[in-house]
Amino acid sequence: QVQLVESGGGLVQAGGSLRLSCAASGETLQYNGMAWFRQASGKERNFVAAINWDLATAYEESVKGRFTISRNNTKDIVYLQMNSLQPDETAVYYCAASRRPYSLYAQSGVGDYDYWGQGTQVTVSS
Repeated sequence: QVQLVESGGGLVQAGGSLRLSCAASGETLQYNGMAWFRQASGKERNFVAAINWDLATAYEESVKGRFTISRNNTKDIVYLQMNSLQPDETAVYYCAASRRPYSLYAQSGVGDYDYWGQGTQVTVSS
């Protein structure tokens, strides 16, 4: 059974930075796509960034140039470096992993992922 555990969330001022981590256990995910989503209170869960097994990446338009997703396959950890954070990015950030290896591209749909972490709160104050 795959488990994903996020860490690194917290309170930051507008314009600040945070680095989220997602540690996987249960089985290696080095050949599987992984991603970050976020969900603000009362809103749906939205795609933020994804990284494929071949290190191809995809980003939601509004975070391009500010957020960077990366992975350490040796340790089965995925990171999300977030810079220039804005108050409207306050949300619970979730790590996700696909059950299917060797995907053709980094995927952005909630339904593309099978395993989810419990989420980590990111609060950006103005």
